[in-house]
Amino acid sequence: MSSKNKPGNDLFLYLLRLGDTSLVLSHRLAEWCGHGPILEEDIAMTNISLDLIGQARILLGYASRVEGKGRSEDDLAYLREERAFYNVLLAEQPNGDFACTMVRQLFISSYQFFLFEALQKSADETIAAFAAKSLKEVTYHLRHSSEWVLRLGDGTAESREKTVQAVNELWMYTRDLFDMDSVDRNLLTAGIAPDMNLVKEKWEQKITGVLKESTIPVPPSDAWMASGSREGKHTEHLGYLLAEMQILPRTYPGASW
Repeated sequence: MSSKNKPGNDLFLYLLRLGDTSLVLSHRLAEWCGHGPILEEDIAMTNISLDLIGQARILLGYASRVEGKGRSEDDLAYLREERAFYNVLLAEQPNGDFACTMVRQLFISSYQFFLFEALQKSADETIAAFAAKSLKEVTYHLRHSSEWVLRLGDGTAESREKTVQAVNELWMYTRDLFDMDSVDRNLLTAGIAPDMNLVKEKWEQKITGVLKESTIPVPPSDAWMASGSREGKHTEHLGYLLAEMQILPRTYPGASW
C-alpha cells in the first residue's frame, strides 16, 4: 500500500502507523501477563498494555472512517497481512528478559511522549484530542520504564549487564522511529504531523539522560540502523506475532459472542 499510488491517502497511512505501533506493543506487553517478576509489575505491564490497546482502538477507528471503505477497527487489526502493517520495528521485537522489555518500553514511551506532545497542536482536531488524552497515559509509561532502567542499570552486576545488552541490541531500531517520508512531509506541511527531527532531538536528550544516570553507556550515534516500517518492511518477528494475535478472527470469520 503506497501513498504514491493513492493520492490523498496520507492521513490514513499516518493513522495506521500510530495505531499499529500501539497495537503491536500492547500485544507484546500482554505476553507478560502471569509471567511478571513480581505481582505488582505483572499488573503494571498489563495496565500499560490496556492503555496501548485503547490508543490503538481510537486510531484504527479513526483510520477506518478516513478510509471510508466500510472496514472496522477490528478488520484493520485482524485482517491485514504483515506487509500492510506499519508499526515501528522496535515495537515488534521479542520481550526477551525483563531488562530488554523495560529498555524497549523506555525507548518507545519516550518517543510517544514527545510525539504526542507535539500532536496536541495538530490541525486535525481528532488527532489533537487523542494526543492530549493519551499523553497523560504515556507520561506514566515513561516514568515507569525510566525508573526501572535506572534501578536495573545501577543495580547488581547481573542486572546492569542485562540492561547494557538490551540497550545495545535494541539501539539499531531507534532510527526507524524518526524516519520521514512523503506522508510525514505532506502532513507536516498541512500542520497535521510534527517534524520528527524535532521529536528526535528531545528523545535523544531524554534517553541520554536516563542512560547516563543508569551508568549505561550510550551507543555510538553512527551505529548501524535498521529501518523500513514506513514501507511495511519488518523483521521476522512480526509475522509470528500476527499469526498469534489474528488466529481467532481468521479461524472463525464473523464470529460474535
